[in-house]
Amino acid sequence: MRLGLLSTANINRQILVGARGAGQVDVVAVGSRDGAKAQTYAGEHGIAKAHGSYEALLEDTDVDAVYISLPNGMHHEWTMRALAAGKHVLCEKPYTRHPAEAVEAFDAAEAAGLVLMEAFMYRHHPQTATIERLVRDGAVGRVLAVKAVFSFPLADLTNVRALPELDGGALMDVGCYCVSGSRLVAGDPVSVLAEQVVGETGVDMALYGTLRFPDDAVAQIEASFLAPERQSLEVVGDGGVLRAFAPWRVDWGGDLVLERDGVSDVVAVDEANSYTLQLENFADAIEGREPALLGRADAVAQARVIDALYRSAAEHAAAAL
Repeated sequence: MRLGLLSTANINRQILVGARGAGQVDVVAVGSRDGAKAQTYAGEHGIAKAHGSYEALLEDTDVDAVYISLPNGMHHEWTMRALAAGKHVLCEKPYTRHPAEAVEAFDAAEAAGLVLMEAFMYRHHPQTATIERLVRDGAVGRVLAVKAVFSFPLADLTNVRALPELDGGALMDVGCYCVSGSRLVAGDPVSVLAEQVVGETGVDMALYGTLRFPDDAVAQIEASFLAPERQSLEVVGDGGVLRAFAPWRVDWGGDLVLERDGVSDVVAVDEANSYTLQLENFADAIEGREPALLGRADAVAQARVIDALYRSAAEHAAAAL
């Protein structure tokens, strides 16, 4: 798979490292709105071709697929443009906060016979598969409650994460992981209730949400640009508790612990690069070797929950899905 990078965002560094470990992926081009910046970036990272516009990258016949690492508010526009240009798309999370956009994008991808995948890298790590398997196999019994946290202090309010016109906000940036993890272990919620702390730029600097699931399981999520750097996922069942101390950024380090009958056991998890596994799955899906781990159903469900949380926070009332 010949991959082009649509932008020179910082997250590209992780993709470049991941690609070096993925035998079936070559990063062959990069596009930027600044031609000189694209040339410099390509030289620094050993990328063969540099394009001075995103459009030029999409016109490159040597590019099979693009990785879109633009700010959230630009994901849908450039995904649709890439699909129209015949490119497969790996789009950085969250794809969108608008369910209709997710539906439109996957309709377009399917009509063109192209692969579109949302880049939730943590979903590809063996730790996540282990969490999913343990819960599915009844290691904690019936799931009663989920607690999911992701936070870090954001002091620079000129950062794209703090700009409302680019769909910034704590829920979009870090809270989407909490939503995804809660859905992974409890299914899709039927209603949500949320409170947000809006900062001076107009985005949610913190959002706290409660998700209610059909079988009466309840998840509590915390997404924050105000709190210290933290991440965790806790799944409480009627037969035990499963705790992940680094569920989203596994490279930060932390154990996966299963507690039952007063006994705590560390669950062994293989080391892996989430970005390498993500790219390998993307390439395999393009070649028809295996399905994309994250497709239409997951992306649309994610957008529906994010949309409902924002509606609830704005209206100070529970929102149904």
